[in-house]
Amino acid sequence: MTQFNADQFIAANKAAVADFSALAVTAFAGFEKLAEFNLATAKNALTESLDSLQAVTSAKTPQDVLAVQAALVQPLAEKVAAYSRTVYQISSETGAELSKSTEAKLAEAQKTVTSAFDGLLKNAPAGSEAFVSAFKSAVTTGQQVLESAQASAKQALAQAEANVATATDAAVKAAKTAAKK
Repeated sequence: MTQFNADQFIAANKAAVADFSALAVTAFAGFEKLAEFNLATAKNALTESLDSLQAVTSAKTPQDVLAVQAALVQPLAEKVAAYSRTVYQISSETGAELSKSTEAKLAEAQKTVTSAFDGLLKNAPAGSEAFVSAFKSAVTTGQQVLESAQASAKQALAQAEANVATATDAAVKAAKTAAKK
């Protein structure tokens, strides 16, 4: 029979802490990018708002005011669309990094677990062949389900990215049409 190995247990815990730390650093980096982008966007919005306010107060007739406001609509819609794309890009890049790391760790864990179970099953008592076979089948099925779920998640992410791009383009086109009217 296989005996408990404290060194392997300690090494596994250290690896888990290191993995968690790496995931936390990746998540925080994504949050940091998003925070920096939001601060830059807020600063630009403030500057542009002050410029727009100055343009409106400089207008001499109501038609001039309307012209200034109309000129702001299209660029504003495009900026909102660009903002949405950038936020989505930062989020999806961070998510992809986390998914890639997680997938690699899951694959590694699957190999370790499979190896450990293979070692245990080699020492299975005589007459337990049916149980061993059923167990191996269950492990294989579990791995296939996990792989299928990962493939479905990737496919859903790709579809979401396509939908965001389509919606953003439609919003920009609608803003351009509204600005022309």
